[in-house]
Amino acid sequence: MVQAFWGLASNAHLAGFFKGTIYDGALKRFCVPGMNCYSCPGALGACPIGALQASFTGRKVKFPFYVLGFLLTVGVLVGRFICGWLCLFGLIQELLYKIPTKKFVIPEKWDRPLRRLKYAVLVILVILLPIILRDEMGLSVPYFCAWLCPVGTLEAGLPLVLLNKGLRSAAHFLYVWKLGILGLVLLASVFIHRPFCKYLCPLGAFYGLFAKISLLKIRLDKTKCIACGACEKCCDMQVKPQMDPNSAECIRCGKCVAACPAGALKFGFGAGEKKKVEKEER
Repeated sequence: MVQAFWGLASNAHLAGFFKGTIYDGALKRFCVPGMNCYSCPGALGACPIGALQASFTGRKVKFPFYVLGFLLTVGVLVGRFICGWLCLFGLIQELLYKIPTKKFVIPEKWDRPLRRLKYAVLVILVILLPIILRDEMGLSVPYFCAWLCPVGTLEAGLPLVLLNKGLRSAAHFLYVWKLGILGLVLLASVFIHRPFCKYLCPLGAFYGLFAKISLLKIRLDKTKCIACGACEKCCDMQVKPQMDPNSAECIRCGKCVAACPAGALKFGFGAGEKKKVEKEER
C-alpha cells in the first residue's frame, strides 16, 4: 500500500499521460529516493541514477555533488528501506510474484555471484562507460538508462511511444531490445521474487553499501532468539536475519520482524536502540 501511494504521489502529473508530454517544472530539479524514470509522463522528480549519469554524459564531466550528497544522505539514514517501501517497480515485481504458479529459488552457489551483478552495473554502466566512451563531439550516452533499465522502458518508453505517433515511427532496434529486457524481467518476476532488485538494480547496490552503518537497522536481541528459523523462512530476499539482520540484501520490508514469535527482531533508529538492546542483554 505504501509503495503504491508513493508511486502515485511521485507520478502525479496525470496530464502527461493524456498529452504524451513530460513534466519539466521546478520539482524536476530534485531527485526522488527510488527508481523512477525522469521521462515518465507523470514523473514529478528526477531518478537519482539517471541524474547521476547525466553528470557524466556532457562534454565536460561534472562531479555530481548534489546527487551523491542526496544518495549518501538517504543511504546513511535508511539504507535499502527505500527498496522495500518506496519503489514502484519493486511493487510491480511483488504483485507479479503473487501469481499462483511454481516458484524458483536460485541455488546459493549461483545466487551469490549473480547478486554481485548489480554492483558491476553501478560501476560499469552508470559511472565508467559514460565517462570513458565518448563520441567525436565529446558527448557520451547514459548506458544504463539507454541499454538496460526496465523501469524507464515501462514508465517512459511504453507510454511515450504509444501516445506519440512520431516516436512510434522512430522506434528502432534499441527500443525493441529494451522491450525484450522489460519482458524478461517481468516474466522472471512471476517465478523469482524481485529479480531486478536482487541482481541488476544499481540503486539497490548503492544503498546496500550502507546496510551496516545506516541509522535505521533491524536489531537482533540474541537473548530472545529461539533459533526457530521463522525469520529466514519468510524472507523472500534470502537473507538470514538471525545471522546477519543488516545484510546488504535486506530491503527492510519488516516481514522478519512480524514473523518472529519471540520478539527478538525490532526496527531501531540510531544508536539509542542498540544501547537499549545491550542493556537488556546485561
